Parts: sequence; C-alpha cells; structure tokens
Amino acid sequence: MTPPRLRTGPPERAGLDPEPLRRLVDDVRALPGTWCAGVVAVAGRGPVVAVEEAAGHAVRYAAGGAELPEHRRVRTTLGTPFDLASLTKLFTAVAAVQQIERGTLGIDARISAYVPELTAAAEHGLTVRHLLTHTSGLRPELPLYACPDRAAMLAALRTEEPVAEPGGAYLYSDLNMLLLQQVLERITGRRLDALVRDGITRPLGMRATGFGPCPFAAATEDQRTPRAKLDRGMVRGVVHDENAYALGGVAGHAGLFSTAHDLAVFCRTLLGGGAYGPARILGPDFVDLLLRPPGLGFLVDKPWFMGELAGIGAAGHTGFTGTSLVLDRATDTFLILLANTVHPARPARPDSTPRAQAATWLARAVR
Repeated sequence: MTPPRLRTGPPERAGLDPEPLRRLVDDVRALPGTWCAGVVAVAGRGPVVAVEEAAGHAVRYAAGGAELPEHRRVRTTLGTPFDLASLTKLFTAVAAVQQIERGTLGIDARISAYVPELTAAAEHGLTVRHLLTHTSGLRPELPLYACPDRAAMLAALRTEEPVAEPGGAYLYSDLNMLLLQQVLERITGRRLDALVRDGITRPLGMRATGFGPCPFAAATEDQRTPRAKLDRGMVRGVVHDENAYALGGVAGHAGLFSTAHDLAVFCRTLLGGGAYGPARILGPDFVDLLLRPPGLGFLVDKPWFMGELAGIGAAGHTGFTGTSLVLDRATDTFLILLANTVHPARPARPDSTPRAQAATWLARAVR
C-alpha cells in the first residue's frame, strides 16, 4: 500500500486537540522581535498538517545591524527557505545509512579502510558508528576557515587527533560529519550534494531543498570579527557556517537550505518507515537503526529542545541559525520550527526555550 502524502487539515482530523495547537501558534506569532526576526512553524500527525504559521521577517536588518525601512523588509512566508545549519547532519546520516543498507558501508568498519589518508582515524580506530553517534572523541570543531586552501583544510581534518577515548562518552562534533562526508564521497565516487539530491530530495519531491546558494532564503548574520569568525557582512542565501562556507558550501555538517513543508515531507518519510507516496529511500529496519537510541546522526529524547515530546523515542536536531526538527514515532507527530535567530547577530546565549515549548504544546495536543 502506498503511504499517503501530506495534506492540510484541521487538528481533529489528525486526532489532535486544537487548544494546545492554538497556544503553539500564539507563541510562534510572538517570537519575532524577541527570539528571532522571522519564523515558520509546521506541525502535524500522520499525513495531516495541522499547523502552518509564518511570522516576522526573512530580512529585517541591513549590514551593520540597522533596521531596514518597512518597504525594504522581506516578510516571512510558508515558502521561505532557511539555512538549515546542523539539520544538514540528518541528511548526511540518511545518506550514510543508505550505503549501509546497500552493503557498501559497514557501520562498525574503520573509516580508514575506505579513506586510507585519514591517518589519525586509522591510528585511533575510528569507525562509522563512532562518527554517527558522536563518540569519536573528536573536538567540537576545527578552524578550517583559517586554512589557506582546500588541500590544507582536508589535511588538517585528516590528521586531527581525538581529544577523548573513541567509543567513550558522547562529544558532539562537526568533524564527525565532515569525516563521514569524506567516506561517502570516496565509496560512491560522487559529491555529497549529488548523494543527497538523488538519494533523498529528488525521489521525495523536496524541490526546495538543496545546498546553496539560495538567493531568496531568510537572511542570517551580519558577520564581523571578532563576534563572528569571518568578515562577510550580511549573509543571505549563502551558508552561514564558516567552515562550510570555506569548503565551498557543501559540507556534511552544514550547507543545506530548505522550507518547512519540505522538512515535513522528510519527517513523514521517516515516520512512514522510509517511504513517501511511491518513493522509498530506506527500508523500515534501517529507519529504525537511524532513529532508535542513541540515534545515528539524530539526537534522541532531548527535552532541552523537544519539551514533553522527549522520553519515549522522539528524534531530531537543532541548527545554530535557529532551526529545529522533531519527529516522534510513538505519537506519529512531527514539528518543524525554522527561524533566523542570528539575524542580524548571534545571541550572546543561545536559547532553545521556544523550541521546547512548541514541542510541548504538540505533545499535549495528542489525544
């Protein structure tokens, strides 16, 4: 039986209580000017999208941080693309699990078996599982943007030593997905953007999802040192993450742009066991491998951004630019919150309270 496609409908059609969802929408409408410049929220259960809300501005500030006059601002719409930041990691993880399903990649294989130039990984026995579960021991990030050229960036990445014992404690690191990108591109002979396009977004009809540039995306940060790592001025339509930018915009940890509706399709696919409409991108057993604790690329049961959805297997991720995605197989629900919280400047202290509260309202709406 072909899994149904998403359709918009009232909360009751999805078996959801409308009152908590009204509270969710009210909260979203109040976010611009306090938490972000603009925001889009999409939430639903099963094939029914019960919440679609856009508020604020995709572009509100000019370079230097001054507010634009009203006639030059760009309103946020349901179709506004956003820089996904670390939500990109989820697509890299799916691309990796697709190769595991095909037998071309072993989850417990040493990554140096695929890319012998990864000398530090070879010395410390780093595996594909280490990368996907953030247990490689690698530090959170490496200033690749400071390297003189791409060759130097790759050399720095390939020789980076773990700072903790591989296979031990969880230590979140962008380097894991950058190394995984190296592995995927070597075993397939194709770039990561092609793997994501042909293996995920094109079969699912996610036409608004892809690596940049994306000229009509919501603006992110007015990047200036020392607040930011590079002097780039107001960033719009080009990846915000400095390392991804230095690598040409296609990176395993950042670089994708998408809309809330496209991400709802992505969520619905995983909730449907890897299929959406006539397309199948993963088998059910491999979706389970991806999403069951501790998660491969996905974070599982994290109340700090999942609110009351956390606790029985909710999976998802956040992005530095203000993005987040949560799907919960126990209740068959999904929530996408896309915002430009770094427009015009990154906050002194990141705050995921609005993400957690939105997820809590959705959890309370489940009958």
